[in-house]
Amino acid sequence: MRIHIPIPLRWGDLDAYNHVNNVAVMRILEEARVRAFWAPEVGEPAPTAVLKATAGSDTITMIAGHVVEYVAPIEYHQDALDIQLWISAVGGASADIAYEIHSRDALVVRAESTMVFIDARTQRPRRISDAERAAWEPYFGDPIAFKRDAKLLARGQ
Repeated sequence: MRIHIPIPLRWGDLDAYNHVNNVAVMRILEEARVRAFWAPEVGEPAPTAVLKATAGSDTITMIAGHVVEYVAPIEYHQDALDIQLWISAVGGASADIAYEIHSRDALVVRAESTMVFIDARTQRPRRISDAERAAWEPYFGDPIAFKRDAKLLARGQ
């Protein structure tokens, strides 16, 4: 199952070529991830909060890395982008979050982020519990098939 997060474009997201800038794409991914994985504030509507993290909790999440593939330019429009997220891998203390950004029903970006779970008290990675894995299971899906990966496999690398 994928989580769908609508994110509207801002005029300031555009670059000199009148397309959404790559830095703005990272902000869009971050905003979608926060909306999906954090519990909403009082009175704030939000889609399903998968991790249900809150400020001041025992766990901090940090991003260890991103991979982004731009499929097509994103032109400015007033319709919200459809950011689709799912969990593509779970390790001992980390999870890979996969994304697809759709603009007016066209796939424009594929991405994946590795999120590490940190114990707030010790500031060290903490293991993901069996209960957390079970709660996240409906959101498990395949990893992103990046074009670069296919090219490297074709070369035998």
